[in-house]
Amino acid sequence: MIASPCPFPFEGPTKYLSMIFSSVTFLFLFLPIVIAGSFCAGKPYRNYFLFASSLLFYAWGEGGYTLLLLLSICMTYFLGREIERSSGKNKTLLLGLGILCNLLPLFIFKYLHFTLATLAPLFFATGHDSWQMTNIHLPAGISFFTFQAISYLIDVYRCVAPAEKRLLNCGLYISMFPQLIAGPIVRYHDIAHQLRERTVNRAGFAAGTERFTFGLAKKILLADPLGVKADQLFNLPFHELSTGDAWLGASCFTLQIYYDFSGYSDMAIGLGKMFGFRLPENFNYPYISRSMREFWKRWHISLSTWLRDYLYIPLGGSRKGAGRTMANLLIVFLLCGLWHGANWTFVVWGLWHGLFLVLERVVPLNQKKIWHHIPGWLYTTTVVMVGWVIFRSPSLTFAWEFLRVMAGGQTTTEGSIISLLTTDTLLFTQLLFAFFFAFPTYSLGSRRMQKLLEWKPTLLTTSFLATGRLSLFTALLYFIFISVAAQAYHPFLYFQF
Repeated sequence: MIASPCPFPFEGPTKYLSMIFSSVTFLFLFLPIVIAGSFCAGKPYRNYFLFASSLLFYAWGEGGYTLLLLLSICMTYFLGREIERSSGKNKTLLLGLGILCNLLPLFIFKYLHFTLATLAPLFFATGHDSWQMTNIHLPAGISFFTFQAISYLIDVYRCVAPAEKRLLNCGLYISMFPQLIAGPIVRYHDIAHQLRERTVNRAGFAAGTERFTFGLAKKILLADPLGVKADQLFNLPFHELSTGDAWLGASCFTLQIYYDFSGYSDMAIGLGKMFGFRLPENFNYPYISRSMREFWKRWHISLSTWLRDYLYIPLGGSRKGAGRTMANLLIVFLLCGLWHGANWTFVVWGLWHGLFLVLERVVPLNQKKIWHHIPGWLYTTTVVMVGWVIFRSPSLTFAWEFLRVMAGGQTTTEGSIISLLTTDTLLFTQLLFAFFFAFPTYSLGSRRMQKLLEWKPTLLTTSFLATGRLSLFTALLYFIFISVAAQAYHPFLYFQF
């Protein structure tokens, strides 16, 4: 008999332990060696060194699956060259071949087991014998480097960017270790010039180090402890779960997934700056959104723009009438859900978001009126949180039961939010900081302080701002180091995608 899909999207054994950014091995061994080696290699050999380091980074966790990455690089490079040389039907056929060859490994490793498990009842009903299929280890980051390879081939096909002449540069574009495992998804035309010419200086290195540290703090100090609490509450038997427990668990996971993924993106962008690359922003305070349309302009920006440019617009976008537009939105978000994982919960999560994007086109929200801000924010936050419960659940039945408890369908009165937060001051503090930094309070304050300094700079105000930033940076490093030394292995949630 076919085994069922993974019972819980964020648990289960992994074949290898990836070298995550928050690990001791990466922070105190790999990263210092790569930084020193990159500077010593000099401009002529810097790309060679970064490419070799990226392959080592991937091989550390994925072992033999590095050959799959190398195969994707070589195939993408040579097909890109052929697409540029070709025209007419041959050019289209080569593009189709490139997309198919990139999607085939993704289907085999990520969706084959799910597809067979879904079709199993049909085979059994027709009298066929059952068969056994074991879970296949999912190569880390396969969805990310597959999407990058596909976007490269499409850009060459559309003549948006010329085909890369050097295999080394194409390989570095696809495998660059800061964004290899969990994004952001980088377009080739955004980084093509940087692969050949880029500036590595002290200012960029300092800015990258600061950005990396803030991302690491998001992961270590907020995402991980909130994830522990979310796991505890989601693993409670339903007869022991109160409505307060359910809302607290949903809130913890809502904040955990944001700080986990935006923290990784910050770290990737920071690492890119250290080596002279400007990687695209991936998050822009999504939890301040007042509509689902705004949410998807702020959440996982590199994925949403990829889906818009390479799927939604080719399907017709909003150019072929209201009915076609709504169908296109549902198709795109169905596939967006499937991209995140091979489970019916991800499918429903994608359709849930697509449904509200369709509804907002039928009943547009007037966000220009200030009195609509709070109702719009409450509506968006509620829809997003319900969606995260579906996303986090191991099955649709589990999601339904958890949402039923959130809606008040549970007689248990123990474990209210108030009692939990008053007895667990550490959790209360973590939630307070997580909520505070989910809004652009800090960044707005920093910008206004900077404008004040530019308007009337003095030695006192300049020293005050510099001292404040240094103190914050030092405090974060202190808490990060003691947390890294104390905690166990906590991979990023998006490693599975």
